[in-house]
Amino acid sequence: MMETFDLLRRYLTVIYVVFAFCSALFLGALKGLVVGPIAGVILIVGNSGVILGLFPAHVVWAVHTLLKTNRIDGSLKFAFLLVLPILFGLWLGLGLLGSVLVGVGYGFFTPWVSTFEAFRENGEGKKFLHCIVDGTWGTIKGSCTVVRDFADVCYHSYPLYLKELRDKSGDKEPRTIRLMEVPSCIAIGLMGLIVEIPLYTIIAVIKSPYMLFKGWQRLLQDLVSREGLFLETACVPIAGLAILLWPLVVVGSVLLAIFSSFFVALYGSVVAYQERSFRRGVAYVIAMVSEFDEYTNDWLYLREGSIIPKPQYRRKRAPYSTELSVGASNAGGKVGSASSDAPAMLVPSLGPSRSVRQAIQEVKMVQIWEDVMKCCEMRGKELVDANIITPGDLNDWFRAKASIQGTVVGLGLPSYSCLQSLLSSIKAGSAGLLLSGGIELNHMNRPNDRLLDWFFHPVWVLKEQIRVIRLTEGEVRYLEKSILFGGDVARMDAWDNGSVVPLDALRNAQIQAISRRLLGMTRSIAKLPTYRRRFRQVVKVLISYSLEIEGGSMTHSTLSGASIEIV
Repeated sequence: MMETFDLLRRYLTVIYVVFAFCSALFLGALKGLVVGPIAGVILIVGNSGVILGLFPAHVVWAVHTLLKTNRIDGSLKFAFLLVLPILFGLWLGLGLLGSVLVGVGYGFFTPWVSTFEAFRENGEGKKFLHCIVDGTWGTIKGSCTVVRDFADVCYHSYPLYLKELRDKSGDKEPRTIRLMEVPSCIAIGLMGLIVEIPLYTIIAVIKSPYMLFKGWQRLLQDLVSREGLFLETACVPIAGLAILLWPLVVVGSVLLAIFSSFFVALYGSVVAYQERSFRRGVAYVIAMVSEFDEYTNDWLYLREGSIIPKPQYRRKRAPYSTELSVGASNAGGKVGSASSDAPAMLVPSLGPSRSVRQAIQEVKMVQIWEDVMKCCEMRGKELVDANIITPGDLNDWFRAKASIQGTVVGLGLPSYSCLQSLLSSIKAGSAGLLLSGGIELNHMNRPNDRLLDWFFHPVWVLKEQIRVIRLTEGEVRYLEKSILFGGDVARMDAWDNGSVVPLDALRNAQIQAISRRLLGMTRSIAKLPTYRRRFRQVVKVLISYSLEIEGGSMTHSTLSGASIEIV
């Protein structure tokens, strides 16, 4: 009897999953056809309008920065001026093409995926309601948000990058270029374009069927063994959509490989210049094809290595120097510096996938971003209550053109908030970072993304530096003032928070170094696409909060005055 009941339950589960998948597939496609054109037009017209509208300003800003900066000498400036038309032409072409692709993809697939995700809701009534509603108005609002964030990057972040390039003169000699080697570098670049683009395309197209069937095989194995996305019944429709859309992932990987080959080929000019050898530039062109072939073989579980020769194109790992270099940061890696960092087409993991429960346990970037803004709001209210941040400071942030630079609100407040989070984590003895909700962010549950490493790793290093030097309470208060006011001596003196200026010159230098690092990290984070929009909402909340306080104070003062007159 129990076996019959279990068999019936499985049979009904299969029927439910098939019915849910077909229903979500049809309803999602219908919503995509209805909502997709609207959201797509908003994205295409909005992003294209930003690109075309700001294009003259971008050209003027770039040329002005190139002429004003003293980090490069005259010959290199002349070389960049010759290349700028090509770069701006690529920006126009790729920007407009990307706007169209993003508009079509976001407008059509977001309602579709939202329909499948609605099956994860609890309760049949909620599932049906979310299947109808999710991905409709939210997709349209999301397209407007994407356009706004893109405009913030083009209008606010880009000028700030250029301003830093103009202001950072430093004590080092300006970078120069050896004009005698330019012709050979141009020849290597052209050779790379002729060789890399066709061969990358051929390799990617030939291996795309392997990627298609390997991906389907992995997903079907998870389906049969009920692992990964198929572990929970509510997520099976989403996994079915992944099987259905896998060919699009393969096509996108091939296109990305062809697109990346353009930049890989041009990097050969840099290699030839750095190595001062035309022969090593040619060796780079050949080696990159071999590394791409080897890299894709590893991802697709094909034979190890490559049949293409792989000549040595580096005498030694190029150190950071004052010469022209690309990708000097170790965080990003250099193209061609090692086979593990070799550029390749986008190949999703074909190994056993994690379960949904395992994925949920990972702290998402959205949670971190929300926590950062929540902490800024909380610390901002504390400073408003203490009259450290005034309504004038908040209003000045809105009126300032470069609103994240050199202001108490735009730069001091988020840096102060980050410092408080680091101090709380140190006091709690946390191995990572404590978020406001009590969640500990560590190396085990943080988002796994190479780009995020550039921000998280310096924060962890700074936390350890603060912990090691063991600041006293007075020194912590001094560090808070230094970070919040950024060197404004008058305001630092006006805030009596019990700070103690270290008499030891070395101790004072350590505190100032921590302050500069934290402010520098805040400047970098503040240029990210969604930061300005989210931080603007925080400032609006603080302005409303300060007005409520002033209103309460005025009411209390009026009532007190009235009572005195009555008496």
